[in-house]
Amino acid sequence: MNGFDKRQKQKKQQILQAAFDLMNTDRGIKNIKIEDIVDQANVSKTSIFNYFGSKENVIQEVFKQFINQMTIEATAIINRNDSFEETFIALSLNKARLLQKINRQLYLDMMAYMVSKQGSDISILMNEYTHITSNMIIDLFARGRKEGKIDSKYSDEFLLLYIQSFVEGVSNPKIYEQVLPYISEWTEVFLKGFAPVNK
Repeated sequence: MNGFDKRQKQKKQQILQAAFDLMNTDRGIKNIKIEDIVDQANVSKTSIFNYFGSKENVIQEVFKQFINQMTIEATAIINRNDSFEETFIALSLNKARLLQKINRQLYLDMMAYMVSKQGSDISILMNEYTHITSNMIIDLFARGRKEGKIDSKYSDEFLLLYIQSFVEGVSNPKIYEQVLPYISEWTEVFLKGFAPVNK
């Protein structure tokens, strides 16, 4: 990478970080103007339009980076091949860490954005993330059954729905902030609740 390309990449990242910082507040993405990003990133409006074309594209790129980060981190945890319990706890704690890193409003904006952009690049990326993580989780369930940590009477479909119901619950503004301190307890209840009963 030559010096020009490196500076260009740094400036793009500077813009994305500034946009993330602005989005990661209570104000919501609808209330962010391109001028706010210009001021926060300390770049010209022309730079933003040259690199991204529009405020909409900047916002979409911020969401893409966040989704990519979640995918990379989840894959790294799965690939460590730790025990089922260690892996499930690590995934839960990682998800909690990511959720604590972002403001509730940003999370809600991101979920609403995904729903409103069905068929777009960001929607496709989110669907890919969901597909990849669902497959990883199903593989993890198989590991849990093999290790005797998940009762075989619970199907993958049921377990995925159980987890999805938790995720959907977390997206509810009334529940979001209350549930974050209890991620460890939720994980423990999940692990104990699906373990085979010793008779």
